[in-house]
Amino acid sequence: MTYRDVWHQSDDGLKLYARDYGSAAAPLTLLCMHGLSRNSADFGDLATALQGEYRIVAVDQRGRGRSAWDADSANYTPVRYVADMSALIERLALERLVLVGTSMGGIMAMMMAAAQPGLFRGVVLNDIGPVVSGQGLARIMGTVGKAPPVRTWDEAIDQAKAFNGLAFPHYRREDWARWVRRTYAEDAAGEPRLLYDPAIAEPMRASGSNAAPPDAWPLFEALRDLPVLALRGALSDILDEACFAEMQRRHPQLTPVTVPEVGHAPMLDEPGVVDHIRAFLGQIHIA
Repeated sequence: MTYRDVWHQSDDGLKLYARDYGSAAAPLTLLCMHGLSRNSADFGDLATALQGEYRIVAVDQRGRGRSAWDADSANYTPVRYVADMSALIERLALERLVLVGTSMGGIMAMMMAAAQPGLFRGVVLNDIGPVVSGQGLARIMGTVGKAPPVRTWDEAIDQAKAFNGLAFPHYRREDWARWVRRTYAEDAAGEPRLLYDPAIAEPMRASGSNAAPPDAWPLFEALRDLPVLALRGALSDILDEACFAEMQRRHPQLTPVTVPEVGHAPMLDEPGVVDHIRAFLGQIHIA
């Protein structure tokens, strides 16, 4: 797995980071956008599987991974992140784009495609839809930015399992070890720390911890002329079955895939998932 480090600057002066896998000559470029507390490393397995076929650009949103933290937590919103993505697209002159968004990244994908429908060739939504389940939202608000510090990697593994075990009931300890290597890094004292600014959830909490986001159905319906692959974890507490079914009703060309035995959100390395994504991209490429 090889990638090029890309550093770029937001229009408000923040230093941001992305991983760039592959060649600009590839038939399509996947712009991969992670969930609320995650980072570009989540797409490493997908990039390994597709590298050589497509270009993959995986980002760290502000406040995550290697991107700078924002001194003003009010900027931790999808509107601000979308502006950062526009700057990155311009900086790298990205073309023939397919948006791949997990959770919050999927909300961003809907916003971006609705705002600039001619810029994108397709969208992959990973365990997210126009309605976010209140149960799942409450869970996220109860954990993001609230994790107690850990001193060892074993403690980090235990913490990751405690927070996410219901979504990945079949993970073994080695799976959780891979998880924490993507989501923690050693600090100056050699202790693991989570790779995000604890303040990233403050704007969401300010609107009420159990408050659902504004109605996003118009954003989703703006995708009607684009190919859309929608993935749902069978155990998801964010994208419920009713919303998933309604997405299929409102977008007859949508390709729905349920990923068995995982919750929010599939890591895209589950059996068969890459095959579904490859088939979806192949249809766009041929068209």
